[in-house]
Amino acid sequence: MHDFETLSRMMRQHAGPRPAGSGPASAGLPSRGLHEFHAAAADAVSLSGLALGLAAQSGRRRPLLHVGRSLSEGETGPLHGMGLAEFGLDPARLLPVRLRDPVAVLQAALEGAACAALDAVIVELWGEVRAYDLTASRRLALAARNSGVPVFVLRVGAAAVASAAETRWQVRAVPSVALAANAPGRPAFDLTLLRARNGQEGLRYHVEWDRALSKLVSRPLTGIAPDSDLETGSGAAARRRAALPGAVVSLPVDRQGTPPSGPQRRAG
Repeated sequence: MHDFETLSRMMRQHAGPRPAGSGPASAGLPSRGLHEFHAAAADAVSLSGLALGLAAQSGRRRPLLHVGRSLSEGETGPLHGMGLAEFGLDPARLLPVRLRDPVAVLQAALEGAACAALDAVIVELWGEVRAYDLTASRRLALAARNSGVPVFVLRVGAAAVASAAETRWQVRAVPSVALAANAPGRPAFDLTLLRARNGQEGLRYHVEWDRALSKLVSRPLTGIAPDSDLETGSGAAARRRAALPGAVVSLPVDRQGTPPSGPQRRAG
């Protein structure tokens, strides 16, 4: 099982060489580029929490732009200051933008991606958004690479489509293990890499948000292959591509194995 620092490094490696003059990369945040995260509607809150956790790990402490449709807050409710603090994010850093038109959402995200003064841009898209096509994703990716600001596109209840994303992930909330004295466990997420420029599709990670450390940490997940089984190289890449026919397909998250012991709760 790879740790989350390895995952973060890999996300940065997928993005290729850093633009000249873009400054040092954060240890825990992809340095630039477009990254997609897919989740079912039931996991929308957890998906948002994961993206905020990623952004919170940046050491730059710059503003964070969070763009979405106003209608989506009717599904999950607005972002809450105490919840942001739980994910290590100062609410004062958040710049929430809510718009009715998905085209306007993408335009606002594009303007944010071009602004080097931001820490990151999170774009929340619900359902099939026709405006988010290959051309729109290319514009976002180019702006993100030029500015050095990473863009996280959260696709809720949507099928994967061709895009210019550096990486594409499937995200699902998983049961957390209770802490001492049966206290609620940490928010936990299962991540599957669906698309990557370096051919490492199929890698999986189980991460938790550690409030005390203010960072995402790894936790072994029963049923996921150990390090020795997570092969690298052209042969492994070919086998992963064979297991993922076509451009992108969702991988099953549930696998055989013994569930973690102790009381559990769902993240989000």
